[in-house]
Amino acid sequence: MSLLVYVKANIFSSRHIRQGVYYETVTQPPRTYDLALLFAALADRTRLRLLNLMNGKEVCVCYFVEILGQSQPKISRHLAYLRRAGVVAARREGKWMHYRIVAPSNPSAAKILRETLVVLSDEKAMQADLARFSNACCSPQKLSALEGAPLPVPVEASSANLALNSDSL
Repeated sequence: MSLLVYVKANIFSSRHIRQGVYYETVTQPPRTYDLALLFAALADRTRLRLLNLMNGKEVCVCYFVEILGQSQPKISRHLAYLRRAGVVAARREGKWMHYRIVAPSNPSAAKILRETLVVLSDEKAMQADLARFSNACCSPQKLSALEGAPLPVPVEASSANLALNSDSL
């Protein structure tokens, strides 16, 4: 990655003061993926529950609030943490925010996330969350907080998702 730097300087000579403009290209090394940030993102139960619910789907925040029984600011804070770790992407649609899992740029980080999702799918508490999620998606009219909320949609296979797939493991 390179940056173009603009410098304006006053140049003093024995009799004149002149302004000079210089352009110089500065090359910066590419940013490396922060594995510590990924592990910190995976070290919280709420964030793991969010990842479990998003696996293979794009989900509106209101569903997370309803299913997990947490406040909207807390859910949003955890989703922001996952975004900083590079494992979640967001999309706004009117007043609704939709989140989905994206593969980290680092292949090792992507493998760690994929394996984490596999382990989560076998855990009883995570399966209970998915059952509540399925019930909420099938009949959102039962839950007043979800009135008017867009239904979760499957993430396209062409995008960089990490839905559980036996071929990728």
